[in-house]
Amino acid sequence: MTFLELIEKRQSDRKYSDKPVEKEKLMRCLEAARLAPSASNSQPWTFVVTDDPQKVVKLGKAARGPLGTFNTFTDKVPVIVSIVLEKPKRVTELGMKVKNKEWPLIDIGITAEHFCLQAAEEGLGTCMLGWYDEKKVKEILNVPKEKTVALLITVGYTPEGYKHRKKIRKPMEEIVRWNSY
Repeated sequence: MTFLELIEKRQSDRKYSDKPVEKEKLMRCLEAARLAPSASNSQPWTFVVTDDPQKVVKLGKAARGPLGTFNTFTDKVPVIVSIVLEKPKRVTELGMKVKNKEWPLIDIGITAEHFCLQAAEEGLGTCMLGWYDEKKVKEILNVPKEKTVALLITVGYTPEGYKHRKKIRKPMEEIVRWNSY
């Protein structure tokens, strides 16, 4: 598969079978994420892998929103990976102040996509979640209060016949400029 084919294959899956995810596949996804670039090589992340079914259900419920209407699939997934934002290197912090940029959040996005692309290569489905009750997630996973849970990623096998959606994106002429805005 070419890289563009892999990108086409990766999508946000919201339905999973109950088939367990092999640890070897998760480890390859984590290795892909570990190798992601980051500002000043800060690697401002810790991955908390949750595969205990009882904890997954609790995390799933924490991701459903106050009315229980968002992310309704999340308590029926085999694995949820939480990415905890860690303190970047001092040089990165200084650069953030000077340039008014949140590089650690950019770094989290890069590492998360590395994880998800490797998962697609492994035949796994994923969905990145930004909506969840962070306080509950921290309690469930024993994340220190001063830390930030930046992102959750659901991981698992999609059921037989689950539809691959065609990506709908803006055309190139709307998003690309050459040599000037």
